[in-house]
This record gives sequence, C-alpha cells and structure tokens, in this order.
Amino acid sequence: MKNRRDFFKGITFFGLAGIAGLSGAESAAQAALASDGPIDDRGYWTGVMERLAGPVLGNLARGELKKNMPVEQRPKAGRERFTHLEAFGRLLCGIAPWLALENLTGQECDSQRKFIRLAQASLDAATDPQSPDFMNFSEGAQPLVDAAFLAQGILRAPKVLWQPLESRVKQQIISALKTTRKFGTKSSDPWVLACNWVMFEATIEAALLTFGEPTRAERLESCLRKMLAWYCGDGVYGDGEFFHFDYYNSFVIQPMLLDVLAVLKERDPRFEPVLAVELKRAQRYAEVLERLIAPDGTFPSLGRSTAYRFGAFQVLSQMAWRRELPEGVAPAQARCALTAVIRKMIEAPGTFNSNGWLQIGFYGHQPALGESYISTGSLYLCAAGLLPLGLPPGDEFWSASAAKWTQQKIWSGENVSADHAITDVKEVEVPTLSR
Repeated sequence: MKNRRDFFKGITFFGLAGIAGLSGAESAAQAALASDGPIDDRGYWTGVMERLAGPVLGNLARGELKKNMPVEQRPKAGRERFTHLEAFGRLLCGIAPWLALENLTGQECDSQRKFIRLAQASLDAATDPQSPDFMNFSEGAQPLVDAAFLAQGILRAPKVLWQPLESRVKQQIISALKTTRKFGTKSSDPWVLACNWVMFEATIEAALLTFGEPTRAERLESCLRKMLAWYCGDGVYGDGEFFHFDYYNSFVIQPMLLDVLAVLKERDPRFEPVLAVELKRAQRYAEVLERLIAPDGTFPSLGRSTAYRFGAFQVLSQMAWRRELPEGVAPAQARCALTAVIRKMIEAPGTFNSNGWLQIGFYGHQPALGESYISTGSLYLCAAGLLPLGLPPGDEFWSASAAKWTQQKIWSGENVSADHAITDVKEVEVPTLSR
C-alpha cells in the first residue's frame, strides 16, 4: 500500500494540476486512494495515464515542450532533433481510445475533457511552423516513425483528434504527414523497405486516406504486402526477412497492421478477408504475450527497445480494447495480468525523474539499456499498453472480479490446458485499393 501511496503522491509532487491544466479537485487517480481499501484497477490505470500525459501535453499545449522536456540519450547521439515528436506521437497512440470514450462521469470525465483540450492544442502546436514547438517532420528518417504513431493516435480517436479541429490545423497535420513521404521509397533509403518501417509508411497513408487525401499504392498496399509476406507462423512476423526475438510484433507490426487494415476494410470490403487473417494472428500473439507474464508481474527483457517498458503488451491491450481477446484469456484475467506488469514497472524507483519525466530503463533507471536511437521521448511508447482505458468502466474488462492469469494458475498447481500453436496460410492476397 505504501508504494502505491508514494506513486500518487508523486503525481502531486511534480505538479500535475499545473502542468496539465487540471483543477484543484481530486483526479480520478487520487480518488482511488480515498480509503485504505484496495485501489481499483481503473483508477490506478487512469493515474498512470495522467502521470505520463501531464508533462507532455501540458507543456506542448503551451508551446513549452522543447523548453522544459529533458533529453536523456547516449552521448553525441543527436536525438534532440527527434525526441519531442517521439514523446507526442507515442503518447497519443496510447491514450487516444480513452480520449474518445463517451459517457464518462464524475472526476474521470472532468479529467478527460481537460486532456482532450490539451491534446487538440498540442496537435496545433506540434504542426504549426510558427510555433516554438513545431516538430521535425523532415530532417533525418526518424520522423517517419513518429509521424506514423501520431497518425495512429488520430485514427484511434477521430471524433476528438480530427473532426473538431479547425481547418487550419487539419491542413497543418496533412502537410506534416505528407512531408514524410520523402522517406522510404527513395533509393537512398532501401533499408526502410526491409523491416518493420514499412508499417510506418502504410499507417501514414491510411491516415491521409481517412482525411480525404489521395494515397500512394507503393506506400500503402505495397508496404502491406511486404509485411504480410514476412509472416513466420504461430502469430508472429519477421522484422523483414528474418525473425527477431523481441517485442516489435507488439510495439509496431501487428497494431499497425490491424489499424491500417481496419481503415481499408471500411473503404473496400475486399480487404475484409485480409483483416480476418491478421486478427487471428494477433489473437494468437496476444495469447503468447499473456503467457509471458510471470506470477509476480515480471516478464522477460528480450531484444531491442526494452526501455519501452509495458508498451511490449500493446497487442494484448489492443485485443482487450477491441473486445477480441483470444479464447481462454478472460477480460479480467488480462486486466489483472496487465495491472501487475504496469505496477511493477511504474513503481520501480527511478522510473521518473524528480520532475515527473520518464527515464531510460526497463525496471527503474537503467541508462545502459538505451540504444543509440533511444531518448526521453522514445520511452512514452509505454502508453500503448493503456489502450483498454478506451473501454467504459462498466465493461467486463474493468467490472469483473479479479482473476488469475495463466502463469499464476500454472504455478499454483491448477490443471491448465496445454498451449498449442496455430497453423494458417502464409500467403495473403492484398487487393489494390480503388482510387
């Protein structure tokens, strides 16, 4: 209980009310501490979301993100050119479903309204060439990555992150996204087309399609064909020609495949069979992810980019948010497993600095885990693990009684069914979109 109290005290310590423009009233997270009883999971998740989003959106909405956000990175890595768009895009792709959730009430509703205003103001500040926080969409290849996360966030919450915006801001966003077309299909960037980066191109084009803009087949359908052709089996894709033992199927590949194919299916029903195949694969991968969570909420630190922390569970969170969890993984089971992971990582000493910004690490502050492309902004991809906040409080995911997850069942001696791989077709036909 003491650790959880210290965590929420930290929210007040770094001044969330001032940074995020919140009133002096208790936030939903603080309300969760009103009694000495157990903290409800949704209140806890909302507190984590506020702690992540407050500094980023609060500063950016005022045009002060570049001024106030620290840039932790390897010496001479030069990531200050990219880190601010990383923080904004990655955060937005994770909290967008919560921003879009309708019919909230009470303190959580008040908090949501304030963060919607901050997010909308941040979209303006990030894409206005006259803003002190105008972000880099053109220098170096990295902007392709985080423009895609930004686009993914908008795709996940168009009713609050697109439709209400002024036409001026919409044109700024479209211009910023189109700027990234200089990356990827150029002969000087062939490596971009040989790894998970093809999904960044496809996601940006899917957003532009949604905005009513003409798209480019070589950046949308062709990129999808490349990614789908790298399927390895049992719900896992290679990162290019080869399999990588890391979490990029969850950080990037499958979440963006699902979101892009959902856009295309709405436009053209011929994409529905492709989406159905990918959904089956994503469900299997979500099942595997759930089984990786140990009884104490730990999970293996494997491969690249482990500093993205619980962003490694984006696919499991996405399946929960879409109400498409695999058979055998009950919503309460997923909630309890994910809550254990989030608590373990968020409450580790050193996860945040004294001013409330994330620091490089997997469990606490571990700078050596930061690759050359990692900086403060990169770390906010952990927000992608919070997608189920887009489900209403009364949904089974939140309201059902606590349940053991798979490894808790196994290690307590329960008679659990054996795990089995899926077998499905490797080749998937991707239609050409009618333009």
